[in-house]
Amino acid sequence: MDRRHTPLREFLEIPYEKLEELNLRSKDYQEQWVPMAEVEAERRRYLEGEKGIKAVSVAFTDLEGRMHMLDYDKKFLLNSDHLTFDGSSIRGFTKIAESDLRLEIDWRAFYWMPADVFGPGKVLVFGHVLGRDGKPYEADFRGRLLAYTRDLYREQGIVANVASEIEGFLFKDIDSERNYYRTGTFELISTGGYFHSLPQDPLRQFIDSAAEVQRAMGFENEKDHPEVGPSQFEMNFKYAPALIAADRIQLYKLLCRQVAQTMGLSASFLPKPITGINGSGMHTNISLAKDGENLFYDGDGQNNMSEYGDRFTRRILRSAEAMCLVLNASVNAYRRLDPNYEAPNEINASAVDRSSMIRIPYASKAGQRIEVRSVGPDCNPYMLIYTLLRTGMEGPEPNPKAPKPKRIRKHLLPGNIYDAMTSYRRSAWMKEVLGQESHTKYHELKEMVAHRCPRDLGTRIKRAEIMFHHEVTNQMLWSRF
Repeated sequence: MDRRHTPLREFLEIPYEKLEELNLRSKDYQEQWVPMAEVEAERRRYLEGEKGIKAVSVAFTDLEGRMHMLDYDKKFLLNSDHLTFDGSSIRGFTKIAESDLRLEIDWRAFYWMPADVFGPGKVLVFGHVLGRDGKPYEADFRGRLLAYTRDLYREQGIVANVASEIEGFLFKDIDSERNYYRTGTFELISTGGYFHSLPQDPLRQFIDSAAEVQRAMGFENEKDHPEVGPSQFEMNFKYAPALIAADRIQLYKLLCRQVAQTMGLSASFLPKPITGINGSGMHTNISLAKDGENLFYDGDGQNNMSEYGDRFTRRILRSAEAMCLVLNASVNAYRRLDPNYEAPNEINASAVDRSSMIRIPYASKAGQRIEVRSVGPDCNPYMLIYTLLRTGMEGPEPNPKAPKPKRIRKHLLPGNIYDAMTSYRRSAWMKEVLGQESHTKYHELKEMVAHRCPRDLGTRIKRAEIMFHHEVTNQMLWSRF
């Protein structure tokens, strides 16, 4: 008898319809800011009573935006006073001499995962990082976004709503990014473009499968389709409060990669993996609401935008160069800011010009928002949304009395990571937003990657910009320098 295929225990497996119901109820806890102690007590009762759960995956995100998951045995987790991990092994976190960090569970951010994709017997919960002293860790931007949006709601009654449109590519073979140093190329699974995918071709099968997982995880799907580029995809879901939206970005990338792997393929979120075709962006839509009213809407304003929303937009434009390194976090990201491929690299806001970094979409009162288009899908979503919110709410504004230039010229975002690092490093505002230590660490990480890649990128994708991309987690490659 082959024991590898003998069922020894029945682990938790929940039908997709029931999963959606559970995950939407969990989302309600976050939206309503149900007291953490109340939610923790309910979750603990559930975990203690559910015999089919073997482990709880606790997820956190590092400074560059990589998602990490630690699987804790259910009984161990329920009986632990606090959870620790080695922060020195996380790039951008602590030094070896001060390695121990703690994880605090956000019991409201609790997800039931489809067993056929992620394996049976597990649930996932997000956590945030604490230092040895038990205080929030500066480099953990999930914790900082949670605190900022909580205070915004409690002190001003404001809810920040966010929705991201995340594009990616589907490539042949598993681990195509990690193998790029040997192959030097990505192999597309389809050469069709926008809307040109047959109902049962591999790209559409992937999109259909991933969309089903999204729906089960409570994403509240809206639409999905192949994108402009061959083998490119995009799946849209409903806006949500900022922290939920950032968590969804991480889960979206995780589930896409997992579904692709089950098909023998790779889902890639490199901003520009192939030259000569469109890159992948992550257009990020933002609006603010108070007492159910959209603060960005004014029927008498230009493009129906209120003065409040206009000030929010102007502040982001004022700091666009300084924050570009946060929005475009990799060497490869600056290939996407190419005006030949609908690149949103102009520091401007417009209702119609898609080369502007901010678009004001035509929308109803409820949907009035700004769309920040110059965002790469490989950025840290918590740092991104935290930076955009703080800048829009508190950042420096342009001087309205400053004389306009005599000659009209386009003001563009940095065209390479070195220029972006210079603007970022010199910005007093970015130091204030990120904190001195995180500001310095983040710059050091970006500089380390930039120095491993050709300064003059040219027109061809270079192996180094893939090999040393922060999402390509291969320690063997990183040590060869």
